[in-house]
Amino acid sequence: MPKLTINDIELYYEVQGDGIPLLLIAGLASDSQSWQPIIGELTSRCQVITVDNRGVGRTSPLDVETSVHTMATDCIALVKHLGLKSLNILGHSMGGFVAQECAIHYPEYVDNLILAATSSYNSRRNNDLFSNWACSLEAGLDLKIWFRSIFYWILSERFFEDEKAIEDAVQCEVNYPYPPSAGAFRKQVDAIVEFNCTDKLPTIAARTLVIGGNEDLLFPVQMCKDLAGRIPGAVFTVQDNAAHSIYLENPHVFIGTVLNFLFKT
Repeated sequence: MPKLTINDIELYYEVQGDGIPLLLIAGLASDSQSWQPIIGELTSRCQVITVDNRGVGRTSPLDVETSVHTMATDCIALVKHLGLKSLNILGHSMGGFVAQECAIHYPEYVDNLILAATSSYNSRRNNDLFSNWACSLEAGLDLKIWFRSIFYWILSERFFEDEKAIEDAVQCEVNYPYPPSAGAFRKQVDAIVEFNCTDKLPTIAARTLVIGGNEDLLFPVQMCKDLAGRIPGAVFTVQDNAAHSIYLENPHVFIGTVLNFLFKT
């Protein structure tokens, strides 16, 4: 699989499908493989580009200096490497931070911007929560317990009604061959703490869609709505039956929302 040597890292990425280019940027501790539930359907109309942000997956080294701006710079370097004049960007959670940073600092490369379950900053509650997750990982907490503690925040109550689904999800994460290291996870958490682009939102020129999940505990609907309200001309929509992992629990609805926005004339 391809890697791009850029700055101080080797950036892992994948390109699948044909059509308009769409870059997917994942959230905290997530990598290119987290998009698997929606890639197949998206590739029917898009050239889907996925990337492992610095600090996760097959991008190396893992324990490297990290900031939201640097992750955005990595993404734009990839766009140039692929020979694309511009493209569409979909960012989820922390990936939404990176997507906003791309649109603010590299507007000529961003045609359409889709921000899912995110905001222009992280709340103090979330910062404390994420720091506790980092402390638990650094302390060597059993990974099954660690992942379950995260799932309580990112998945809906409905998901927990199926114990087998939960166990399968936990086991999948524990067995994943490219897990985040404690040091790399901490650096992504610290990067999130430092990020706040609220004052720069009015400068975003890309056509923008903001999607909130009606059951999201980390970035509630009102927070997503406030984000959309600060971006000129942004469209805001709420996805029902969706917690923070908005594209995992109801993927077909999410994909329909994304494609309708991208191909709306």
